[in-house]
Amino acid sequence: MHRIGLCAVALATAMPAAQAQQSLPEMREELKKLQQRIDELEGRVKDAESTATQAAQQASARPQSENALNPAVSVILNGVYANLSKDPATYRINGFVPTMGDVAPPTRGFSLGESEVALMANVDHMFRGTLIASISPDNDSIGVEEGYIQTLALPRGFTIKAGRFFSAVGYQNQIHAHAWDFTDAPLAMRVFLGGQLSEDGVQLRWLAPTDFYWDLGAELGRGRAFPASRSESGKNGPRSLNFFTHVGSDIGQSLAWQAGLSHLRTDPSERGFDDPTARVSDSFSGTSRLWAASGVLKWSPNGNPTDRNLKLQGEFFHRNEEGTLVYDRPGAALANGYNSRQSGWYAQAVYQWMPMWRVGYRFDRLDSGSANIDTATSGLTAADFPVLAGYKPKKHSLMVDWNPSEFSRVRLQYARDYSRMGEPDNQVFLQYIVSLGAHGAHTF
Repeated sequence: MHRIGLCAVALATAMPAAQAQQSLPEMREELKKLQQRIDELEGRVKDAESTATQAAQQASARPQSENALNPAVSVILNGVYANLSKDPATYRINGFVPTMGDVAPPTRGFSLGESEVALMANVDHMFRGTLIASISPDNDSIGVEEGYIQTLALPRGFTIKAGRFFSAVGYQNQIHAHAWDFTDAPLAMRVFLGGQLSEDGVQLRWLAPTDFYWDLGAELGRGRAFPASRSESGKNGPRSLNFFTHVGSDIGQSLAWQAGLSHLRTDPSERGFDDPTARVSDSFSGTSRLWAASGVLKWSPNGNPTDRNLKLQGEFFHRNEEGTLVYDRPGAALANGYNSRQSGWYAQAVYQWMPMWRVGYRFDRLDSGSANIDTATSGLTAADFPVLAGYKPKKHSLMVDWNPSEFSRVRLQYARDYSRMGEPDNQVFLQYIVSLGAHGAHTF
């Protein structure tokens, strides 16, 4: 054998000839033992390889155990100190139907904001799953903020999302609150989307094969929240429908932009609300149509946002509602024809002038427009619906925040809110937001 021959040559050349001649039988015996040892080791290696192959085949044939799943897990902690000149328990936005969402400022003093626990992972080569649970600071309850599956391998740029998700109506509604540039939602999101619209349903999105970004999509939902209603109508089909599109691109190395347009239609059925001024409970049934247009412009020197960057953002909403407005639903239940056309917008700018520090300003404006109430058959007058009296709320917000890293933020914000007619509210917020664990990137 070649290995034995080489070893013999090496030993022979290393010893004097006479000594080699005397030791030759012993060398042959040692080489024989060495060859047996090598053969034994090679056999053990082959046995180990065979055992490992069989174990791998058996493991692939079995279902994956729970320990084999390793999703990305993250926790968002949010805390707020609020100093308000007006009682948040009496908060309202005059001229607009009160929503079913949590649109009032946080309670005075210290409070734990809404925290999140998120789990995300690829299920297999076809699906990805996401579950984001929100923890309410008021009653310590846990609710599902988002929980959906999303396709990964559909052809021709198509993606399907099914479950509960933030609707793609407008721009900011799709972004989680901890990633907002201000502590609270704009007034327009409060009156038209109930703060932030989360829908149960299915979303189909198509990404066009173009040099610039362009998508088209549609959502079919259950209509579980404002501007729809929570009341059950026994209807199998969808009660909300949203069409949307976004287009965006880069301008050189320093500028990027995106614009969007969406149309949301819902069919509220006995959407109830309390009129705190008239001290009655009313309801609306009919059709609600909402148009939303958005625009975002980002600037950073040579595309590097680390040192300096600027973000301009704005949205415009227009809503038309037609149907029946019932006065004092649990009592007199007087029906009245109702038609309204209302609008609102906001514009904001956030500038990072040095690493870790940002400053921002936002202006909100609403127009209650025309709210026509046909009271001919009920004998009521427009004065019986004081919360719907014409008004144009507005709000100024100024913030500065410190971001030691991408996982933490401390923000100080001052706002002067004219939502209540004749009662401006001075609001000061001190907020912290920290992220624990892996967290996916947010949209543009």
